[in-house]
Amino acid sequence: MATTDDIVDADFPSWALVPKKETNVIAFINKYPEYDGRGTVIAIFDSGVDPGADGLQVTSDGKPKVIERIDCSGAGDVDTSTVVEAKDGAISGLTGRKLRIPKDWKNPTGKYHIGVKNAFELYPSKLRERIEKERKERRWDPGHKNAQAEASRKLQEFEAKNPQPTGPDKLVKEDYETQIELLASMEKKYYDPGPAYDCVVFHDGEMWRACVDTTEEGDLEKCVVMGPFRKTRDFAPLTKSDQLHYSVNFHDKGNTLEIVSMCSSHGTHVASIAAAYCPDSPEKNGVAPGAQIVSFTIGDNRLGSMETGTALVRAMTRVMSKEESQDDDGWNGHIDVINMSYGEHVHWSGSGRVGELMNEVINNYGVIWVASAGNNGPALCTISTPPDISTNAVIGVGAYVSPDMMVAEYSMRKKLPGTPYTWTSRGPTTDGDFGVSICAPGGAIASVPAFTLRGTQLMNGTSMAAPHVCGAVALLVSGMKARSLPYSPYSMKRALENTAQYMEDLDGFAQGHGLLQVEKAFAHLCKYADACERDVRFQVTCGTSGKGIHMRGGLQDTAKEQSITVEPFYLKNDYAEPKSKIEFNIRFALACSAPWVEYPSHLDMMYMNRPFTIKVDPTALEPGVHSTCIKAYDVTCVDKGSVFEVPITVVKPLAVDKSELPDLTFNNVYFKPGTIKRHFVQVPDDATWAVLRLKARKDTKNSRFVLHCVQLRPQLMCKTQEFHKMVSISQQSEATHGFPVRGGIVLEAVVAKWWASLGDVCIDYSLSFYGLKPESPTVMMHGADGILHLEVRSSLRHEELSPTISLKTQVQVLRPNDAKVCALGTRDVIPPSRQIYELQLSYSFHINKATEVSPNSALLSDLLYESEYESQLWMLFDSNKQLIAAGDAYPCKYLVKVEKGDFVLKMHVRHERRELLDRLTDLTLLLAQKLPSTLTLDVYTSHSQALITGKKAQPIVLAPGTTQPIYITPLPNEKSLKGATMGQYLSGTISYAKDEIGKKVDLYSFRYILPPEPPRKQSSNGSKVAMAVCASSSSDSKESNKEKERSKADDFNEALRDTRISWMTKIGLHGANMELSNKIFGELNAEFPDHLPLLLARLQSLYDFLSENNNSELFFAYPSLTSEALGLADKIIGLINQDKLLSYFGLKNDSRPESTKIKTQMEKQKLALVDAHVRKGLILAELYLASQQELDAVETVPEESSVSLPSPTLAELDFIMKEILKYADYSDSRVVPFSIQHAVVLEQYGRALKFTQKQQEEKQSKDLDLKSLQYLQNLGWEHAAQHMEAGLPVRYPSTYHPF
Repeated sequence: MATTDDIVDADFPSWALVPKKETNVIAFINKYPEYDGRGTVIAIFDSGVDPGADGLQVTSDGKPKVIERIDCSGAGDVDTSTVVEAKDGAISGLTGRKLRIPKDWKNPTGKYHIGVKNAFELYPSKLRERIEKERKERRWDPGHKNAQAEASRKLQEFEAKNPQPTGPDKLVKEDYETQIELLASMEKKYYDPGPAYDCVVFHDGEMWRACVDTTEEGDLEKCVVMGPFRKTRDFAPLTKSDQLHYSVNFHDKGNTLEIVSMCSSHGTHVASIAAAYCPDSPEKNGVAPGAQIVSFTIGDNRLGSMETGTALVRAMTRVMSKEESQDDDGWNGHIDVINMSYGEHVHWSGSGRVGELMNEVINNYGVIWVASAGNNGPALCTISTPPDISTNAVIGVGAYVSPDMMVAEYSMRKKLPGTPYTWTSRGPTTDGDFGVSICAPGGAIASVPAFTLRGTQLMNGTSMAAPHVCGAVALLVSGMKARSLPYSPYSMKRALENTAQYMEDLDGFAQGHGLLQVEKAFAHLCKYADACERDVRFQVTCGTSGKGIHMRGGLQDTAKEQSITVEPFYLKNDYAEPKSKIEFNIRFALACSAPWVEYPSHLDMMYMNRPFTIKVDPTALEPGVHSTCIKAYDVTCVDKGSVFEVPITVVKPLAVDKSELPDLTFNNVYFKPGTIKRHFVQVPDDATWAVLRLKARKDTKNSRFVLHCVQLRPQLMCKTQEFHKMVSISQQSEATHGFPVRGGIVLEAVVAKWWASLGDVCIDYSLSFYGLKPESPTVMMHGADGILHLEVRSSLRHEELSPTISLKTQVQVLRPNDAKVCALGTRDVIPPSRQIYELQLSYSFHINKATEVSPNSALLSDLLYESEYESQLWMLFDSNKQLIAAGDAYPCKYLVKVEKGDFVLKMHVRHERRELLDRLTDLTLLLAQKLPSTLTLDVYTSHSQALITGKKAQPIVLAPGTTQPIYITPLPNEKSLKGATMGQYLSGTISYAKDEIGKKVDLYSFRYILPPEPPRKQSSNGSKVAMAVCASSSSDSKESNKEKERSKADDFNEALRDTRISWMTKIGLHGANMELSNKIFGELNAEFPDHLPLLLARLQSLYDFLSENNNSELFFAYPSLTSEALGLADKIIGLINQDKLLSYFGLKNDSRPESTKIKTQMEKQKLALVDAHVRKGLILAELYLASQQELDAVETVPEESSVSLPSPTLAELDFIMKEILKYADYSDSRVVPFSIQHAVVLEQYGRALKFTQKQQEEKQSKDLDLKSLQYLQNLGWEHAAQHMEAGLPVRYPSTYHPF
């Protein structure tokens, strides 16, 4: 019988959790234990590093591990420009809380800078979800469940006592029912804006200090006081629950507090791989446990974790800012190596503001830059930027998985041979460079931040491979420094590439020069430390701008000559010794193993560009991809390997036989884990979509495959024309997937078995092309153009044409209402003194109904690394300055849900050349808004039918070579959007195929430019509306049916009267304006005593003045004005014949010729009557509530002391409400203010809260929130009141969030 020892393997392969054996790191450190990264500093350009994570406290020689933390994004910035002084040992924070200053704080100036920060702005998305859930369960759910139970009990008790309620009891029952509805709605719409923390900044005489009030009670004694992280190494969890370790920095003389947190766990994991030191668990050590780390947060929490141009430039600016003095740990700010496990795909890499600065960091400052190649494989040309920038100085890293990693990290059943991961991005770059320099282990179980509530986690990606290489570079630099041997970014890159272990049986495009080998690289660096090319990079230019030769277009049926230029540049070239340049000379022997390349055998290189030509003859090559390179060897020392290389890639596609159906079939194709089959096809000219079909054979095991199809288009990123899909197939199953294609462009179609999908299988698959090609790939139609004519052609096979147009988005053009250019602070000055400027633009817009919007600065969109500007960040705020959303270079990523209301969008663009920003001060912004429902345009196959909107197009079968015209008619007026302005258009798609797959994938952009809105129809009598609330008096209405001749003088007098009424309202009653307003009213009232618009305007002015700031005291301070307002309301009510009004609205149909005019007059009278009742009711309700409460006596204006006010009763208020309800209901927007007060008078706070929320739907305001807060407290719903009160500083900030 087997024992436990026989069946249990207790020898866990822990060395493979953070793999180091594969690249000889362990052997190197064992051989050179003091070359473990000591004396080196690694900059982690990522999402932020947690200094509290395991292994990130100290180095192997006892120094602090994380020596600086910087949030370069601006997401953690707090505006602390408000300065206050303490009174009685306390200050008032911007949240309104009283902040008690601890007695042991040292603040010689006595001045405190204060700000406020929403904690959720510091939280990564996963942490925010966890904290939101915890807060709801702890703070909301218990109280809410009790409130719901109590409300239900009250209703049941009332119904038991009053089974048939009448009169006032109906409102009581309605109030109980409303409470239940409100509680259900509050649960459904529950939203936690997060805690708002007061921030206090002060100078203690030595340094700036900050304290964040995480108690939310102003008890600063219980809070942590921090200094700048670099000086103090201060960090702490924000709260015990979140475990988010934060630190602080200061800018602008204390006016900006930078709170440094993390936008994801990614950066900590990366740093752990590179340099963690775990003395108690050495198997968890990173590659360079002796190295120190500087954390640069380039991911912006406002964007999830996306990097921004602002963050990248700030990070590089700091790297370039070497300081003359050293800090307490002996560090002067110098960075040895950068790891950047971030990046995006670019349209081109030959230019761009961010790329230029990357070149400066490497070429002018000598910093080694390591970058992940990307995770967008297995197709070729999928390298991200960086490493794909204008030069090849960045070390690009691909991801490799070893057999030991498969067992230890992935718990696979079988140990397979090592292989590149399926997803690792492949070279070459589109302009011909390798893209991948070397590869390294691309997975690890390493430390993650404390906020994840776990110690370690498995992550994989080239993001994990890059820090492995970065840590290895730190080892090499550590050794070179210890031996006082010189090196450069270029000698380091050449050493890594020349000594890497190339794996012949594996994909060369994924591994570059091969798997990293640290020992060999160190030997190379030491041996050739004095090589004349050590500090020289060789700029290889193929053709006009390529970094290599990449032949992909066409059938490659002719030989081509290619021009190549090689030019040497010294490190810090502008400051290199002239003597070095004069004496520079290397004689190269050129070598290439490919027989289809002809090249010169030698090149004499001096300090100038040297051109030569080669000939590439692909005519005899088999279809597929072929790669090689020309290597340049120093004839005096061939053993040191190539000094520079010219990569060559040739893609020879299959040509589809035009005499047959455009189908390619591949049968019984063998796949083992990680197998990749690439097929390059010259897509037929008229093909518009393709279908890839996989079919499992009878004995096929369940397997996972990756389908990846890419077409490269000039000056466009690889993802522009890409299809990527993971599929699973099992015995005799099929998988069918369609994707759009461009005719005449080479397609790479990849079928790859997932690297970890065990078992060998054989499958059949086919690639078929289809096409209905329109005359233009994008369609733009103006609504005023009439009928649009288009032609569609079928060339490949019989296709069924069935055009469909769907318009889903409305796009409006916004122009900035404010633009300013300003110089930024010291952290935005590139050394030595290159000032960066910021253009800040403000746009305003209104949303009529809840929807989704997507802002798009079209001039700058879809450009980040390749943009000539360094940033284009926007932030969207509501009318109360609350930050709703933010976005950057890629508008398709940001679809924002917004409610009805007014919004402000602020955008900034940055550059060091102010004149470039001045050109953009009138930059337009496109605001895409999702339509409530999809609109369609009618399509016809004949012009005559389109003209009469007759028979619409039916599906038509087009034979190969057939062209069919179609005719598109504009939107009818009734479907056109109201309020369309100049430049607005509708955006959507047009499809032509009836085929289900073709209809889904073969889509084209369609824009419909909206014509001006049709003019409103005038009534037959030509009457005009003078004011929105205008109403005719009873005497005027008697003559309303008579047509009268009016003179110009009559029109003038009427217009003058209306203008004076309008200005009377605008002037108001404040200060000296009261006398003027009274004078205007007195004069007009004497001449037009019964003119309703005049009386209504005066009533409005009086009420607005008396109710200002929701302060009822003015009703008592100005009793004469209060009495006048009540008298005006009664006069307006008396002037309107209510019997005639009720009779009119009781009519089912009015067939009189002048019915339109009569309706208008009656509507105006109704509105005037309701308005008068409402304002009277509001005044009397205020007087009633004051009489029921014990209020301090209000001082009356002296000249009004003799005026007495009425004492209203509940019966009077009920009567007013009944009068109003004859013409409107409780929820009418004009009635809601009185509905609220009436409910408060009756102590029916559920109804009051409901009507207040109705007002909030129209426009949110802090005053209404404070009212709601009071009603919640009256109802006894303390949990909801506390939740609302805590969120007020977040919903109503005093300033906009800084960039």
